[in-house]
Amino acid sequence: MQSVINMKKTFTSLLCLLFGGIVMCAQTRNSFDYQFPEKKNGLFNKMDVALTLGSTGVGIDVASPVTDFMQVRAGFSFMPKFEYKMNFPIEVGEGTREEQQSKFEQLSGMLEQFTGHAVDDNVDMIGEPTFYNFKLLFDFFPLQDKRWHVTAGFYAGPSRIGKAYNTTGDMPSLFAVKMYNSMYDKAANDEPILEMGDFALWGDQLLEYGRMGIGMGKKADGTTYRMEPNEKSMVSAKMKVNSFRPYLGFGYGNSMMNNNSKYSISFDCGVLFWGGTPSVLTHDGTNLSKDVKNIPGKVGDYVDMAKQFKVFPVIEVRISRRLF
Repeated sequence: MQSVINMKKTFTSLLCLLFGGIVMCAQTRNSFDYQFPEKKNGLFNKMDVALTLGSTGVGIDVASPVTDFMQVRAGFSFMPKFEYKMNFPIEVGEGTREEQQSKFEQLSGMLEQFTGHAVDDNVDMIGEPTFYNFKLLFDFFPLQDKRWHVTAGFYAGPSRIGKAYNTTGDMPSLFAVKMYNSMYDKAANDEPILEMGDFALWGDQLLEYGRMGIGMGKKADGTTYRMEPNEKSMVSAKMKVNSFRPYLGFGYGNSMMNNNSKYSISFDCGVLFWGGTPSVLTHDGTNLSKDVKNIPGKVGDYVDMAKQFKVFPVIEVRISRRLF
């Protein structure tokens, strides 16, 4: 029992000494800051917090000078959610667009009887960004005018930076396409499409039409690529780049190095290095940016634009407040 009491006394004494030491350090620090209000540069001697807005989205970061000519920044940014709609035609077999449209009209009545839903000859897909990053950057101030800086560092985040998926309103049409292709496969394998006792429905005529899918362009060997619904009767795609993205840039604005104001604003311009051409992968694994050409409509425009951006341009404004 006595040993327990002694331990409690010792623990209490240590707490008192620790608290007293903290108070003395705080008083000494306050006295030093009062005598020398302008602190020298050094990690965590000064720090500011900032809101950022630009091509990488909306974010927050903190910055602290390490030396008289360098500061370090760390933060997080994300692209706010927004949606854009893309439209794809449903195609059947080979031939011109008019010939395929005629085939689809002949088949749509049959598919409507099977599914109980009207089948549309177009499918809408919704695209949205999924882009967010953590960043670690180093600003260097090589000039006497400390408002100018050059920056090196990196951004890091998920490799998927965007996705696209079909609208719920088009799921009946995609289910009909999936069902038709299942019947076509049976016909191609010389199997009955439907068997009920002694009754069997064969699909020889389906072979004259060809498979059905969403027209996406031509493969390198000249064959047509059509995106077909997956096992859930859905279609989707995603854009992917490297998870680690080096950054180089420069900027201009008020600097912690020689600015005593609590508030400041600065601008940055630079590039993120994706690691090559972004991949646009459909749910069946086809890379639209490498494996498919002559993609029609808005999708083709988006894929062509993605091919041009082997690096991502960064333009950002930073509004900061000095913490200490």
